[in-house]
Amino acid sequence: MDAAITITELSVDLLPEAVRLCERALDLPEDAEEAGDIVDALWPRAAADRPVLPLGAYRGDELVGVLLGSVSSADPGLGHVDLIAVLPEQRRQGVGRALLERAEQVLGGRGATELLLAGNPPYYAWPGIDVRYTPAVCAALALGYRQDRTAWNMTADLSYEESPALRSTEAAERRLAERGVTVRRAEPADLPALVAFARSTFGGAWDGELAQSVGRPDAGCHLAERDGELLGFAAYGACRPSWFGPMGTAPAAEGSGIGGVLLRRCLRDQQRESGVEAAQIGWVGPVPFYSGSAGARIERVFFLYRRTLDGK
Repeated sequence: MDAAITITELSVDLLPEAVRLCERALDLPEDAEEAGDIVDALWPRAAADRPVLPLGAYRGDELVGVLLGSVSSADPGLGHVDLIAVLPEQRRQGVGRALLERAEQVLGGRGATELLLAGNPPYYAWPGIDVRYTPAVCAALALGYRQDRTAWNMTADLSYEESPALRSTEAAERRLAERGVTVRRAEPADLPALVAFARSTFGGAWDGELAQSVGRPDAGCHLAERDGELLGFAAYGACRPSWFGPMGTAPAAEGSGIGGVLLRRCLRDQQRESGVEAAQIGWVGPVPFYSGSAGARIERVFFLYRRTLDGK
């Protein structure tokens, strides 16, 4: 008979073991290849922003499953499951259920009244459950979670120099310069102004993503300004080297071409400096903009789930 499943909270010294498990358990190659970046973003880095719950499932001495959960920094009544991964040979044996039930218990004890199987910005691996992770979709439904939203990522092809995503921005930048607009790479000294601009213009939780993009390896940010006034920004690599975002343009500057320039400058960085061949534009809103500016296509689709916790 198989050993019983034991669920325990993981200490940070077990992070490498959790990464190795995710490399085996994440079925999509693009996720498995960046498992280290995903786990690092959701666990040690996210802990500076919000309460984090790292759980491990063991059979005997073997780690067979991992769950990374958290409490929303914006609404302490919302708990999130940011990642759940179970070794392929251990699936359909109650491991995922045991991890999720413990997360419900612990996060409920910390004040969460709802649990979301959805990303918890600014540190998230996916918007929700990729529809290709069929066992996870089935488990969510079996455990009483209801789908309340759908989200998607778009892919920008960076694998060849003639890609629309890598079109030159030189002519557009000259036109902007004629109107007094400067486009440049953001430096760490720009971060306070970027954060203030993002908060006042867009709200949300982009502070952390900007902080993780500016001045870090495999990450970066470009901005547009006129007379010291920020007009827009675009960032990449906050949680994963291959992911683009966030980006935003001041409402008064929309339609000026700033957004397309900032987007393609970032994509060019990702290709030339990080070797990325397919950039993921995460949790996309304006599909036509990314399609027109970079030839991006909708590729990854996610179901987002939630369930009211019953206090048990």
